[in-house]
Amino acid sequence: MAVVELSERKHTILRAIIQNYLETGEPVGSRTLSKSTDLKLSSATIRNEMADLEDLGYIFQPHTSAGRIPSDKGYRLYVDMLMRDKEQELEELKSVMLEKTDRVEKVLKQAAKVLAANTNYATLVSSPVNRRNTLKFIQLSQVDARQIVAVIVMSGNVIKNKIINVGEMLGNETLLKLNMLLNTTLNGMSIEEINLGLIARLKEQAGIHSNVISNVLDAVADIIHVEDDMEIYTSGATNIFKYPELSDKQNAQEILNAFEEKQQLAELVTETLSSEENHGIQVYIGDEAPVKTMRDCSVVTATYDLGDGMKGTIGIIGPKRMDYEHVMKTLTTLQSKLDAINKKDLDED
Repeated sequence: MAVVELSERKHTILRAIIQNYLETGEPVGSRTLSKSTDLKLSSATIRNEMADLEDLGYIFQPHTSAGRIPSDKGYRLYVDMLMRDKEQELEELKSVMLEKTDRVEKVLKQAAKVLAANTNYATLVSSPVNRRNTLKFIQLSQVDARQIVAVIVMSGNVIKNKIINVGEMLGNETLLKLNMLLNTTLNGMSIEEINLGLIARLKEQAGIHSNVISNVLDAVADIIHVEDDMEIYTSGATNIFKYPELSDKQNAQEILNAFEEKQQLAELVTETLSSEENHGIQVYIGDEAPVKTMRDCSVVTATYDLGDGMKGTIGIIGPKRMDYEHVMKTLTTLQSKLDAINKKDLDED
């Protein structure tokens, strides 16, 4: 039997019929569609299109004088359309985010260089991370007979993929059900809010596929933490040799090691971001610095905010006799420019 490709209008009407039927459980007539949707078509036109859809087997009339309801064939096409649309949305979102991430990286690297050149001190700029990650969307798709991939979108449009072993072919209907269950329940939640009671309820609703829910939630817990994703861009570490009090061989080597290994710098960034009060400029002098290898230095930091919970840290490390007024003015200027990145969409790289 030849496959008849539906026109865009027929696709739209079929989608409207199914959505209306899912909401009401009642057969759908042409007048109902003309009143309750944005089709902007007359009842007669809708009636003709519905007749064609019925002839093609996508809808049927349960009894005389009733409206139409979807057939299995209609549901199948609807599910396939949903999956295709959602996959396209995710691909477009991935493309945009990859491009934006690349541009943000270039901006932050350049910012660290400009800051070092402008101050003659060592500098760092961390990539933006979200200290309060929440879930925006989860998409489960079958990879092969034994695996699915979970595409997890978090606040800030951070996208992560995780391959999950399930040991069986789940099928589109099952995946659609699980996707709807997960997104309806978890949208907008942080990992801290996903408690044992909620997990138990999700597993009960998933029935025989409760193990899939467990595996997906484990994947979410694994990737929603942000510390491992933080990048730190540095510049001007050798500037410390310009200051006699810092150019002592051991002191200088400790500071250089901190800039090369970056673990201690990550601790500094974490300390800055973890404090709710740290919205402005922070000045750490000597032993106040979270990084102990910088006990002979002053460390000045500021937090920038890209919106949607995405924040990062700018830092300047120099001698205790640094030009604090110039440093704070420079930091404030850069902080404002980075804050504006999200609004300008990086058009002024």
